[in-house]
Amino acid sequence: MNMDKTFLCRCEDVTLEEFRDAYDEGFSELESLKRYTGVGTGFCQGKGCLSEAAQELAALRDTPPGEIRLTTIRPPAEPMTFAQLAALDVPPPGGDPEEAP
Repeated sequence: MNMDKTFLCRCEDVTLEEFRDAYDEGFSELESLKRYTGVGTGFCQGKGCLSEAAQELAALRDTPPGEIRLTTIRPPAEPMTFAQLAALDVPPPGGDPEEAP
């Protein structure tokens, strides 16, 4: 199997080879690997790849998968509905049009 084309994170197109290279560069924690490679930061927010990334990291470290510290999950401070989001009064990009000269 050609490992350079095996995707570990399909959302962010992170290959197994890129993940291993990052580990070889010194990123030895799952959180730092996530920040460096982008694994687990895509649309699925890691639901499709973080367990595989943790297993790969465990194999690279030659430790049991249970010893891998998982990444920090940051849920929204306060859940909102789509209706609440749509009702927000958000200024357009570039500032308030009423303040234009």
